Amino acid sequence: MARVISQTFGVAGAILEKNGKILLVKEAKSGSDSGKWNHPAGWIELGEHPLEAVSREVKEETGYEFSPTHILGIYSLAREDRKKNPDDYFPHPLKIIFVGDLRGNEMQNLAGDVSEIKWFLPEEIYKMDKSILRDLDIKEMVKEYFQGKRYPLALLHHTVSK
Repeated sequence: MARVISQTFGVAGAILEKNGKILLVKEAKSGSDSGKWNHPAGWIELGEHPLEAVSREVKEETGYEFSPTHILGIYSLAREDRKKNPDDYFPHPLKIIFVGDLRGNEMQNLAGDVSEIKWFLPEEIYKMDKSILRDLDIKEMVKEYFQGKRYPLALLHHTVSK
């Protein structure tokens, strides 16, 4: 599906924790974010429920089955660093970030846009700068995760009008 970035768009993502570590995925795409660490996330497809989107993205990018239990938060990230000239549009995702339960094992054959996955201590993530971490709002997400911030899934309503 062709995607045009001229307005905000929806992303579903997750903060995944096990034994005090956070799972990040390394971007394999070409471009300015190639080789940077990110949380598992991706565009919400047209008509797709965000809960289905986050489960799909986590499975594709990590191999784990993911069942969302709570919303961590909704984050607005205006990526002006991606502008090539003053008249350019820039990515501005509204990211619904979930927390939940993981099952299964890490995938050996990762999705084409992921080259590696790795578990990091929070302190390691807090030390990452823009040259290593794709989106700096991930630091805020990790901090809020360990502070126990959670919102009920019932906060999210999805309607398909036919």
